[in-house]
Amino acid sequence: MTITVNIHEAKTHLSRLLERVAGGEQVIIAKAGKPVAMLTPITSAPAERVPGIDKGRLLIGSEFDAPLPEFNE
Repeated sequence: MTITVNIHEAKTHLSRLLERVAGGEQVIIAKAGKPVAMLTPITSAPAERVPGIDKGRLLIGSEFDAPLPEFNE
């Protein structure tokens, strides 16, 4: 479910709105009737990055830094 509130209402009732968002709702914050922001629940934490996990999967050829051939139009 999505609800729309104005900025004043969002500032006044932020804690209540965050409880609703935590419950799965989306809240659109509007200024003069035009949407400017959306509060949405965080569904899951991003996976932790592991440095070097793809080591050995990418090979860069020795010619990688070689000059490019001349281009004639």
